[in-house]
Amino acid sequence: MAFLDENYLLTTGTARRLYEDVRNLPVLDPHNHADAGEIVLNRNWLDIWQVEGATDHYVWELMRRRGVPEEKITGTASPREKWRALAEVFPDFVGNPTYEWVHLDLRRRFGVDQVICAETGDEIWERTARVLTLPEMRPQQVLAAVQVEKLCTTDDPTLHLPFHEAARQEVPSTAVLPTWRPDKLVDPTRSDWRDRVLRLGEESGEDVSVLAGFERALAATHAYFRRLGAVASDHGFTRIESRFVPRARAAEIYEAAWRGRTLSSEERADFQAYLLRLFGELDADAGMVMQLHVGAVRDYRRRLWQELGPDAGGDISTQQVDWVGGLHWFLNEFDGPLKIVLYCLDPTHLPTVATIARAFPNVFVGAAWWFNDSPFGMALQLKYLATVDLLFNHAGMVTDSRKILSFGSRTEMFRRAVCRVLGEMVEEGQIPEDPARRVARRLAYDGPRELFFA
Repeated sequence: MAFLDENYLLTTGTARRLYEDVRNLPVLDPHNHADAGEIVLNRNWLDIWQVEGATDHYVWELMRRRGVPEEKITGTASPREKWRALAEVFPDFVGNPTYEWVHLDLRRRFGVDQVICAETGDEIWERTARVLTLPEMRPQQVLAAVQVEKLCTTDDPTLHLPFHEAARQEVPSTAVLPTWRPDKLVDPTRSDWRDRVLRLGEESGEDVSVLAGFERALAATHAYFRRLGAVASDHGFTRIESRFVPRARAAEIYEAAWRGRTLSSEERADFQAYLLRLFGELDADAGMVMQLHVGAVRDYRRRLWQELGPDAGGDISTQQVDWVGGLHWFLNEFDGPLKIVLYCLDPTHLPTVATIARAFPNVFVGAAWWFNDSPFGMALQLKYLATVDLLFNHAGMVTDSRKILSFGSRTEMFRRAVCRVLGEMVEEGQIPEDPARRVARRLAYDGPRELFFA
């Protein structure tokens, strides 16, 4: 098997047959970080760095690991200088999924099969620059070529969404839908919490100086997102806690935070637990899916955050997550009326998360997330879920991508990984081929359609 050839990841004849059944299915992406404005404006990209490196913290982290100075990553160096720096160290990325994603992009979207290195960097720059001028290389046309049917961006409730409004008329081939993500409003100990709450009040027209106004503002933005087609909310927690918190207790904590008093860790946890219940109620009433991304420690590398801000590549995973105790009250409170998708960042939590899903029919395990978004991480998750829960109930693929060009490569990697796992099960005599084909299609398209978009 040659590098990224037609049999890439498809190690059996059965896997190759299964993949032929799913490779051209439309793409449904319930979670990504695409820029709706970039899609609506639909301008040609300028260069290969812009489409592969300029917004991708995966790339940034690996460049830093190989000693590239920050000037040639996020700094003042020209895009061509940054691409040359990336090309010089790219051979050192072997084994990391970024190595595969970027090469897949080159092959599938640019027709470039060269391997990236210092010697080929300039030629690849020139070849891709010519391709990027073509009409078919604009964002909407790329999404259409990959057959992205629906995509859900990740959006702060304090923001107005004019590009999502415009997309309904100006993006004919792909539904561009928002996802309600209130993470920055949940923790009153954040230094910018009050400012963000004030922006929420401005956006909703509510007086947010009291808890009742804050609740109305959250509900108003949630309804606004829903009118724009939102099918899900999304919530990122380092650790998650749920319990019944009386409204009077939440109001006292809110008032204290509004006045600037330092909250205790117990007050902070109670307020978050109160909001988690509120978010669940909003989603259940609207018929939206709640996505919980748990286990990321944000901005762990302090200097990086101070110099570049969030999403710069300084985040890590943690094992210190109490899934059992943290979700017990919430899952039982919403047993039935609310669809919940769980994404765990530390793969050692998968046994707990999988058995939680097994116990609750309305709970689903989401795609292998972030550091686990690789052929290895996908296979590990798929094999375990098939054994302990039901692979049929897997929530399906999400790209989690900031790069439109990678929607195709990430989806392809997932579908090939699914077919590899199922193909091995068939050839080892565990399952017949026809049920394997049904499950492959389910994970590739039918499952996400039923879960998120029915």
